[in-house]
Amino acid sequence: MKILVVSGIWPPDVGGPASHAPEVAEFLRGRGHEVEVVTTAPSAPAPQAYPVRWISRAQPVLLRYLRGALLVRRSARGKDVVYSTGMYGRTRVGSLLAGTPSVVKLTGDPAYERAFRYGLTRLPIEDFQRTRDPRLAWLKAMRDLTLWGPRRYVIPSASLGRIAGEWQLVRGDRIVVLPNPIAVPAVGERDELRRRHGFEGPTLVFAGRLSVQKSLDVLLRAVGACEGVALVIAGDGPDRARLDALVVELGLGDRVRFLGAQPRETVLELLAAADAEVLSSGWENFPHSVIEGLAVGTPVIATGVGGVAEIVTDGENGLLVPPGDPEAFAAAIRRFFADEGLRERLRAAAPGSVLRFEPEPVYTRLEALLQEAAG
Repeated sequence: MKILVVSGIWPPDVGGPASHAPEVAEFLRGRGHEVEVVTTAPSAPAPQAYPVRWISRAQPVLLRYLRGALLVRRSARGKDVVYSTGMYGRTRVGSLLAGTPSVVKLTGDPAYERAFRYGLTRLPIEDFQRTRDPRLAWLKAMRDLTLWGPRRYVIPSASLGRIAGEWQLVRGDRIVVLPNPIAVPAVGERDELRRRHGFEGPTLVFAGRLSVQKSLDVLLRAVGACEGVALVIAGDGPDRARLDALVVELGLGDRVRFLGAQPRETVLELLAAADAEVLSSGWENFPHSVIEGLAVGTPVIATGVGGVAEIVTDGENGLLVPPGDPEAFAAAIRRFFADEGLRERLRAAAPGSVLRFEPEPVYTRLEALLQEAAG
């Protein structure tokens, strides 16, 4: 097959799609398929064994969207199928103009994410689906129109699959729940990694995009309530300046380190060196970083939202807390560091708890879905 992979982010960006899209491209290429990629980036992506076409994020929004749609159209011509992990509107327009069938990987509700970012809602994602607020109707309509038409919707979590099945123009019979796979290289011995990255004493690590979805203000307030606990943050995003100011306001000083965007290899080392990975999101689909943290043997302390509870079992490989509650999150952190037996038990269980997400069967199933759509 000739396959176009569309992704809104790409290495060195941090986030699930930035890990998933290159892995998919390499797997498909290794199976003998011809692969091309379209993405957005602040500068030219590193060369790959396959073409990576990109649109600069420095362009004005409308121009970036127009050029992105045209680039998808041009790249999709002559392809058998388009596999999109983001840029849904541009994928829809470009693949439609090119006459190429598509498969879309949904990682969240685009209408909910925009409404939250614009300050139009603070409802839980499930309640957002049912609200009849007229201010939100146009966002839902745009979402449904944008996502109309793919041959398949690949969704990593059953919780998001149930939500998407209720959208107006998304056909429930085209939804396939397929978890995010994970392949983790050997990252070295934990004590050496702690020395290499300057970890001293109880240390938590967050890896991901600094955005409103991640509710990092909740995490910072929780860490502020836990004396002697340090937090290392790997990633960048639109909330960076606000979070810097909050660190100063809370008097956290050198207990919080912002490392900026890091290569995946470094992120895995940081996760392996940590006492626990932390995720304070207000909503999630199926966070890739959580599987990565568990795979390298690190327990997770997280909010039990969306697909997180499909990965983390409270008291077995991590601890789950309600979203939006700094005090509950702080209590979980204190419990974790106060109980050595708990820490050892969670750490021992972590790697085995994610063996079901090994790449070969997951990507083989995805390949079959793409072949079916192309056929």
